[in-house]
Amino acid sequence: MRLRREAGLFAIGGVLGLIVDAGTVQALVAWGGWNPYLARVLSFLLAATVTWGWNRRHTFAHRASGRPVAIEWLHWLALMGVGACVNYAIYASLLLAFEPLQRWPALAVAAGSAVAALVNFSTARGVLFRRPKPTA
Repeated sequence: MRLRREAGLFAIGGVLGLIVDAGTVQALVAWGGWNPYLARVLSFLLAATVTWGWNRRHTFAHRASGRPVAIEWLHWLALMGVGACVNYAIYASLLLAFEPLQRWPALAVAAGSAVAALVNFSTARGVLFRRPKPTA
């Protein structure tokens, strides 16, 4: 039951991250004239920070990383980087294969995010937040 609850909460955090990620990349491309590949770097960092905050507070509230907060965040970014590589490969492939997505990169973000979510949940749960929190 706990795994199902964690997966559900992780999915909620993922949706929040997707909103930040897709919204940021779309805004930077549409209104800022950014290159969609470069915009994705900033959108990922913002989204990863949002999902880290959500997941440490809600999804894995009963688990501990055993690291100081700043180190935990950096470890989160590194682990999510694995999922980000999967995500970005799908994103870039879609942009290259379907030229209309150059103007609507948020759709490619969504596709990449869906696939990478499985990788991200596994690494977050199995590597970073694998220990129960100590009881006081």
